[in-house]
Amino acid sequence: MTTTNLTPRVTLLLAVASAVTAANIYVSQPLLATIAGSFGVPESTVGLVPTATQIGYALGILLIVPLGDIRSARRLIAGLAVAAGAALLAAAAAPNVAVLIVISALIGIATPIPQLIVPLALGLADEADQGRIIGRIQSGLLIGVLGSRLYAGALASAVDWRAVYVVSAILTLGVAALVLRAIPEQAPRATSSYGDLLRSMRDQVRTSPVVRQICLSGGLVGIAFGSFWTVLVFMLQSAYGYGPAVIGSFGLVAAASAMFSPRAGRLADRRGGAFALRLTIVMSIAGWLLLAGGEHSLVWVLLGVVVLDLGVWGNQVVNQFVLLRSAPAERSRLNTLYFTARFGGIGAGSAFGSALWSASGWDAVVMLGVGSCLAGWLVAVRVVDPAAEAGDPADGPTVAAVPTGS
Repeated sequence: MTTTNLTPRVTLLLAVASAVTAANIYVSQPLLATIAGSFGVPESTVGLVPTATQIGYALGILLIVPLGDIRSARRLIAGLAVAAGAALLAAAAAPNVAVLIVISALIGIATPIPQLIVPLALGLADEADQGRIIGRIQSGLLIGVLGSRLYAGALASAVDWRAVYVVSAILTLGVAALVLRAIPEQAPRATSSYGDLLRSMRDQVRTSPVVRQICLSGGLVGIAFGSFWTVLVFMLQSAYGYGPAVIGSFGLVAAASAMFSPRAGRLADRRGGAFALRLTIVMSIAGWLLLAGGEHSLVWVLLGVVVLDLGVWGNQVVNQFVLLRSAPAERSRLNTLYFTARFGGIGAGSAFGSALWSASGWDAVVMLGVGSCLAGWLVAVRVVDPAAEAGDPADGPTVAAVPTGS
């Protein structure tokens, strides 16, 4: 089905903008061992760099993304891109790891751009295509995230890790110019004060079971994701002696997940979000079980990376699908709640995973990944897709609609 405002060109641009800006959250991961050597600090300390970025990202989502319901999302995106570009340049000049950790938190705060892009795209899209549109934008985002690990590792090997932050800053500033030039303006979806926005999110959590369940489940799966991509750097260097270029290339191994994301959206369109949600978490658990043998054979690493990323990124598409169609006027706030939980989980996973790696090794990290995914699945089995209100028997009884709160 065609849409009136969301042309293929605009969809592509939104996907590119998501890719470039989301890459800033993950770009430090293949550099961690190199940064630790540069500053002469232990791996557990440098593991706080991605942790600070993820926690800052969660704060940015919580405090900034709700404004997308009452302000121009187009202008918010451009302004944040400029701020993120400046922070990336500051990271390139960091004199020590403590300063880099602080700046990493600022990078995260200024980079919740993809969470403004998805509600903007849904406002331009036809309702019947929303799952597919989320999947397409997420595919672009994934390509950028995976590509960022490759280019970050290669550039750090060829020049140094500081050059990676400079290149990322240039790309991010380019996003600001493209968005202002090519993205159509939209009227705000709600009229409210900032305080009312924050209070309405509190009310959503208190009154809607589906919001609580999706956010909790998403945060638990986020713990598994954050622990893996942070500790993978240390495990590959320890077990196989790989440097940042080779470690960064493991992002390409996960490229299958970019192709699966639209399929996860289409599966949710056809079978319902609750079914797709449970399936993607089962895939995440399977990925971690494969990774259990990662220290002994690269085959298990390669298989595990693909399956884990298929599950985690497909799970993210489905979670957004279920939440964002619940209340069209509150999409930015719903996205805020979900991604605050998701990236809070990812940040916690980075910290816990690094600590477990230093204390007990890879097996303990695998136990964390499996355990957090299993806990997420136990929460997800209670999720009822709002589509059930339209009479889908597969998803069981209905739940109360998410309140408007405006």
